[in-house]
Amino acid sequence: MNRTVLILSLIMGAVVLASNYFVQFPIHYYGLSEILTYGAFTYPIAFLITDLANRSFGKEVAKKIVYFGFFLGISFTLFFSTNFLDIISIRIAIGSGTAFLVSQRIDVFVFDKLRNQNWFIPPLVSSINGSVIDTFLFFSIAFYATGIPWFTLALGDLAVKLFVALVMLLPFRMLLKTFKPI
Repeated sequence: MNRTVLILSLIMGAVVLASNYFVQFPIHYYGLSEILTYGAFTYPIAFLITDLANRSFGKEVAKKIVYFGFFLGISFTLFFSTNFLDIISIRIAIGSGTAFLVSQRIDVFVFDKLRNQNWFIPPLVSSINGSVIDTFLFFSIAFYATGIPWFTLALGDLAVKLFVALVMLLPFRMLLKTFKPI
């Protein structure tokens, strides 16, 4: 495996692990505890990684990074942050894995279809699509019918992900000089 692809895969796994851990903690400032968790700030980096890999190495390598990141992230999540006596913790792991695979695969597909558009369109559109799908899959699987305000948390999470998707265009553009497009 190419060294860059390995590094991107390891970073992807770390992002999944961090996001799965941080999603357990609502932000208790400014009355945001009902609408936002810390995981909303780390997860959008996964789309940046996928989009850089897709732009530089193509969709097949991007999918491999998604699978490797999924395996690594979910394995570490199960080992480090899943309390098997707590059903919500187990649901977070299941929701995370499901949402990650579905949303990242859609991100890869959409990015690849838009590859020949202006440089900012593929990462922005694919990240927005992936974020919407990821957010509602994850929060509904992890928190539906638990008493946790999953829908408002999902809306707050999505708002941050959409904002971060815009912000991530800057590092994407800067890193395009390092990661040469195919």
